[in-house]
Amino acid sequence: MNFTLVGAFVLGLGAVLIAGALWLASGGAFQKKYDPYLAIVGESVAGLNLNAAVKYNGVDVGKVRKIRLDPGNPDRVILQFAIERGTPIKQDTFAVLKTQGLTGIAYVELSGGTPGSPPLLAAADGETPVIRTKPSLSARLENVLTTVLAKLDSTSDSVNKILSEENLAAFKSTLADLSVVARTLAARKDSIDAGIVNAARTLDNSARVSAELSPVLDRIGRSADAVRALGEEGARASVSAGRTINSVGADVKRFTAEGLPELQDLLGEMNALTVSLRSFIEETERNPRGFLFGRKPLPEGPGEGSNERRGK
Repeated sequence: MNFTLVGAFVLGLGAVLIAGALWLASGGAFQKKYDPYLAIVGESVAGLNLNAAVKYNGVDVGKVRKIRLDPGNPDRVILQFAIERGTPIKQDTFAVLKTQGLTGIAYVELSGGTPGSPPLLAAADGETPVIRTKPSLSARLENVLTTVLAKLDSTSDSVNKILSEENLAAFKSTLADLSVVARTLAARKDSIDAGIVNAARTLDNSARVSAELSPVLDRIGRSADAVRALGEEGARASVSAGRTINSVGADVKRFTAEGLPELQDLLGEMNALTVSLRSFIEETERNPRGFLFGRKPLPEGPGEGSNERRGK
């Protein structure tokens, strides 16, 4: 009898435990609820496995549920997360692939999400919200190393071109010429020193001449001021002369308008008088007696007297 009761109790307790486990596995009241999110990564996700941790600023908030290639673009990888409901996923939240310590275990780190940013929602009903991504540290280092290596290759090509046989020959020729110039300068060291001493003396003499020329330049400056003042006086005199010429021109214009006709009449009368005097002088030269005793009547011509008597 006791064994029967004990067996029944054990079987009942086992059934209760199995039922509770099944209830919890099917989503009991004490199980956490998760929301699905997507992230599209444009780099390799090597080391990231299913059920890898999803952390928000270092706090575990979910798991990686699916990893698959983008059918439309194989260069991209689509990650599906299961994140605890209530996690503040904002529109400016972004995901980055990271590795944990020296083990190299990859996980997804969420960061960002300012307090004023609205929560991230799906673009349409039935779709899964997509969290933005940024390149991981390894991807950024890879890009930097690739750029540096490309620049090193370019620099190496440039150095190889510079160190070509033609350039090396030209460089050797230049070194030989420099050696010749150095030997020539060394041989003429004394002459160069003497020239430097003479140049220093010349500079000293130039300085003394400049000091002596300073008073002369001052006097020239004063003379220039005097010449400028004289020019200003000449300009004023020119203005006065211009005014005088303008007044004289007005008088000449008035004389031309009023006295020129009378002068022309007077000149005409003097011309007629001159003609009369000339004819009188010529007549006097031909017959001076006529000037003293008057003119004789001219003798009658043939037939003039008889004609008058006949008429009488």
